[in-house]
Amino acid sequence: MGSFRRQLGVAVLMFVAATPVSAEVCDKSRPDWDGAPVSVLQEAVFLFSTPASLVLILASLLAIRFRHQWGALITVILWTLLVSLIAMGDPTGLKEFEVAEGCIGSPTLFIAAVAAICVGMILYTTRRAARL
Repeated sequence: MGSFRRQLGVAVLMFVAATPVSAEVCDKSRPDWDGAPVSVLQEAVFLFSTPASLVLILASLLAIRFRHQWGALITVILWTLLVSLIAMGDPTGLKEFEVAEGCIGSPTLFIAAVAAICVGMILYTTRRAARL
């Protein structure tokens, strides 16, 4: 009976000790990950290459090209929503395990670049009389 208890104890311990990190969460979130830790720059490039970011970059360029205040304001609001989803949205609850495993980097550079784009758009599209 002692052997059965020992095997049962080991099985229960293995089941309890199974965490999302040991279940390889990075295989699900980023299947092409090569195992090297993701840097801040790589994460920023990844986030800027998402379809939502590409659409917002195009919208930002159009607002700047035509110097349209309302277009810039709407684009800034959409950028804010995207950054909020990236920074606060974690429906699975696995983001901290993905960061610990190294397949997701810090989005700090992406957020700073988006903030610079938004400030630049607002300043560039303000009317000349208001700027002086």
